[in-house]
Amino acid sequence: MGVDIKAYILKRLLLLIPLLLGITLLTFSLLKALPGDPVQGFVGERASPEIIESIRKEIGADKSFISQYAGYLKLLITGDFGRSYYTNRDVLTDIAMKFPNTMKLAFGAMFIAIPLGITIGYISAYRRGGFLERFMNIVSITGLSIPVFWSGIMIMLIFGLELKLFPPSGTGDIRFLVLPAVVLSIPAMATLARVTRTTVIDILGMPYINTAVAKGLPSLKISIIHVLKNAIIPIVTIIGLDFGSYLNGAVVTETIFGWDGIGRFTMEGIIKRDYPVIMGCIISGTVIFVVVNLITDVIYHYLDPRIRLHDKER
Repeated sequence: MGVDIKAYILKRLLLLIPLLLGITLLTFSLLKALPGDPVQGFVGERASPEIIESIRKEIGADKSFISQYAGYLKLLITGDFGRSYYTNRDVLTDIAMKFPNTMKLAFGAMFIAIPLGITIGYISAYRRGGFLERFMNIVSITGLSIPVFWSGIMIMLIFGLELKLFPPSGTGDIRFLVLPAVVLSIPAMATLARVTRTTVIDILGMPYINTAVAKGLPSLKISIIHVLKNAIIPIVTIIGLDFGSYLNGAVVTETIFGWDGIGRFTMEGIIKRDYPVIMGCIISGTVIFVVVNLITDVIYHYLDPRIRLHDKER
């Protein structure tokens, strides 16, 4: 790895510090601005005022906003995300336990979406004006238009409850992974298909493609060496964005299928107003997304050395 890339990576990682400060401040402010008392939510309505006040002191909710935020930052610097209001478990430990499940789901979804999306996009680009192109366009547009919660429920009902081909919900082996991975892959597949189609059509109109055809190069060689090589950058961009968002947890998909990952964990924290859980999930999600995008940028450089990373910062 070259010196320039090392310096670029270091600079991007250092920029993560002010980004995290801004996100923690914004999220902390919004959570504290919400009406109601989160302590009342997990102790119940019958708890006495003395118990509520005691718990508020225990978690530091009786202090000023600045004191609470400063205290949270001190914990965060040491790698402590705090403890859940409801389970009293360490939030970072829970995130570390649930992240592998989210990673399995993300890899499963991209394993389906990448080959299908690129294939559909290629066929649509090479078969312009025909029935096959119209059919592929309908498939990709439908994939973008259908809400995830609807497709998730339909796929669960048909393949999980009616046909009983796969477990309808839960976390386990690959049989449990199939349905949520398919649901999560649909919008990514559709987006990849549209981007691939548009990019390939643009490339097919380039002079160097016409030159390659005029020289009599085989169609397969032109498609792989000339077309795919030049179309790969926007495709990698979409893959990086989708994969980064999936690693943050597909909230709707994980909730529908009862998949024990980061997305479901985040949703439970929001419903219960479990502030440490919400903050921990947002912070870890920010780090994951920045790292994935950084990896994507480095991949750009290796795919096309003409792309200079330091130029992208200007």
